[in-house]
Amino acid sequence: MNIKPLGDRVLVKPIKEEEVTASGILLPETVDKEKKMEGEVVAVGPGKLLENGSRAIMEVKVGDKVIFEKWGGEEVKVGKEEYKILSVEKILAVVE
Repeated sequence: MNIKPLGDRVLVKPIKEEEVTASGILLPETVDKEKKMEGEVVAVGPGKLLENGSRAIMEVKVGDKVIFEKWGGEEVKVGKEEYKILSVEKILAVVE
């Protein structure tokens, strides 16, 4: 299955957070580690359609490592892989 985001949406593959602290303590899934996540951009929509008929330029591209709001967007599962589809506005930063 191939997923192509529409408008200003981005398909991101989340990078799993560390589940063990530096001192060896195992953190359960129920712990709200942070309200942001990291991931890799897998697909990018064409950009938001503007009133003049043109498209807004997308600020991220496929392959970018990004930090995004944990609770933003929709979770999608394709086979065994998990992704998030979110508006580019939910992306906080590109990690260089």
